[in-house]
Amino acid sequence: MEFWNPSKGSLNLEEVVSDIVGFMAEAPRETYRLIIGTDSQNRPAQGKTQFAMAIIIHRVGKGARYYFHRESHRIIRSLTQRLYTEAAMSVELGEKVQHYLREAGALRDIEVHLDIGEEGASRQLIREVVGWVTSSGYTAKIKPDSFGASKVADKYTKA
Repeated sequence: MEFWNPSKGSLNLEEVVSDIVGFMAEAPRETYRLIIGTDSQNRPAQGKTQFAMAIIIHRVGKGARYYFHRESHRIIRSLTQRLYTEAAMSVELGEKVQHYLREAGALRDIEVHLDIGEEGASRQLIREVVGWVTSSGYTAKIKPDSFGASKVADKYTKA
């Protein structure tokens, strides 16, 4: 799985985690948030759904780095199925990131940012999706606090 960072270019997941560990080592006394978010956009003319997954390491109050991966799937017309697919992709990515963090001796809590909120059609899914993500061992954030999905990943579903 290849990720892209605007400054460093193409990185595999192990290199992403190594870069995150290095970023945290630069200022070890700072507070960090490790965030994973996924968003999707249907492209009916192409018969596909474009997904973008983002990994963000946020040095609270002092900037962040992010990495993203894009992939296309057969079009998913159901909003419910798309939102569950986004959450599943984030949880699966979280497991892989934790594996590499564990190997590096730098295990951290991970926030999963979901592209759902109290406004709009996704509101009826909040309880189920948040419950599933938290039972998987992650902190779940929804709009307006889920910028990892609704801003960072979203930007790369449209490109």
